Amino acid sequence: MSKETKMDIDYVSKLARIDLLPDEREKFQAQLGDVLQYFEKLQNVAVEGVDPTAHAFPRTNVWDQDSPVPGFSSKQALQNAPQVRNDQVIVPKVVEE
Repeated sequence: MSKETKMDIDYVSKLARIDLLPDEREKFQAQLGDVLQYFEKLQNVAVEGVDPTAHAFPRTNVWDQDSPVPGFSSKQALQNAPQVRNDQVIVPKVVEE
């Protein structure tokens, strides 16, 4: 791009927790500067009266309608559990002290 935008590439690489070689610093400095210039271009776009969208094209629900169905009883839900106590599944302790 024509106008050069300066940014602190060392600060950005520190935030990203990456170590850059000198040639990478130059390369990414230019690329990130181009991104910032593009954002400046977007600031000039007239968006008054345009509704915000999450998708470029209208989306509709592709799922079937939810309809309530009877669930399992606690006895049915726990019938394959290896160990049960007070209508709860007993599992091995996973936290070490």
